Amino acid sequence: MIKKEMIAMLLAGGQGSRLGVLTSKLAKPAVAFGGKYKIIDFPLSNCINSGIDTVGVLTQYQPLRLNQHIGIGIPWDLDRNVGGVTVLPPYEKSENTDWYTGTANAIYQNIDYMEYYNPEYVLILSGDHIYKMDYEMMLDYHKSSGADITIATYEVPMEEASRFGVVITDDTGKITEFEEKPEHPRSNKASMGIYIFNWKLLKESLQALSEQPNCDFGKHVIPYCHERGSKVCAYEFQGYWKDVGTLSSYWEANMELIDIIPEFNLYEEFWRIYTKNDTLPPQYLSADSSICGTIIGEGTEIYGQVRNCVIGSGVTIEEGCDIRDSIIMNNVTIGRDSTVRKAIIAEQSTIGAGVELGAFEEAPNKEKPHIYSDGLVAIGEGSVIPGGVRVGKNVAIAGITTIDDYPDGILASGETLIKGGEAV
Repeated sequence: MIKKEMIAMLLAGGQGSRLGVLTSKLAKPAVAFGGKYKIIDFPLSNCINSGIDTVGVLTQYQPLRLNQHIGIGIPWDLDRNVGGVTVLPPYEKSENTDWYTGTANAIYQNIDYMEYYNPEYVLILSGDHIYKMDYEMMLDYHKSSGADITIATYEVPMEEASRFGVVITDDTGKITEFEEKPEHPRSNKASMGIYIFNWKLLKESLQALSEQPNCDFGKHVIPYCHERGSKVCAYEFQGYWKDVGTLSSYWEANMELIDIIPEFNLYEEFWRIYTKNDTLPPQYLSADSSICGTIIGEGTEIYGQVRNCVIGSGVTIEEGCDIRDSIIMNNVTIGRDSTVRKAIIAEQSTIGAGVELGAFEEAPNKEKPHIYSDGLVAIGEGSVIPGGVRVGKNVAIAGITTIDDYPDGILASGETLIKGGEAV
């Protein structure tokens, strides 16, 4: 019988609706980050760097591109005869066939996968955070504390604590209370959504809660175990950690990469971030181009002016452009004499000549002010913006648009323009 000390279960099925048009065609863990990576590269790289060679990736929403990216796990050295990476979508069973309806329900539906490896411990991970973490150190803490469950926690500013599930601990690190997104938090120790369970306890609790609708770790499984006397401890993580679940936090995390001394270093040799690499030609920067504080992917051609941007591969920025404080994903073309300010432009999009993105005074988005905010312009994948138009701030655009969609050549701040049945 196969016996693994610890296996990882990576939850990567979320829609990521707070990323708006960026996730209308793909799962949040497959969204680009830092020019050449996908968000899921970070937990996968953490696994192999921590010596974990068996990872189940649970997918559901728009999984095609995520599956293509992961493949058989070669970039992360997870193409193993025993273990390695396995993509685990929902599947038809003889009875109780269902979509994944919560984080714990998704794990429950894959009990047979975990049973096959008969682990002592199971590591539960989220596929939508940017961080570097040695899970082996967390496991050492789990063992030494005698915990049944260990939750990784991160100290957030007190004013932000109400966005998270927070824990209250005693002097030994044992968790005494949980608060799920409290209005008036009594602690700033936020749960990172990273758990180590003793396998037997995890199995028993998932089976006991199998009828619980939308079964979730933070809301159901951990409180259930805590109430029955399981020892739950907090592992305080000290490094960089960013939840990139909103457009604003996603933009901020990318912009932090281009600081003179970035808080999060993508290029450390001793803790590498691995990804699937396509073979592409080098970048081309014309003699007339001007570039400062920018990450540039392979195969990109720049003929204009670029300041403080994160640019993917295969991008073309034509003559006379002035692009600042923006994220430009793979295979985007920006036509000549265009001006771009604080935009996120998703893959395969085409911006016509003489376009201005991020114009006018800021106004709240009329449809989804909680998603499209902070003065950002969000352009969905495969979108087309015709030449000569001016687009305001807190705007979302998705689909192939034409000049007729812009009265007087303008899309005012706070507007949303979705064409061709695209989701927002």
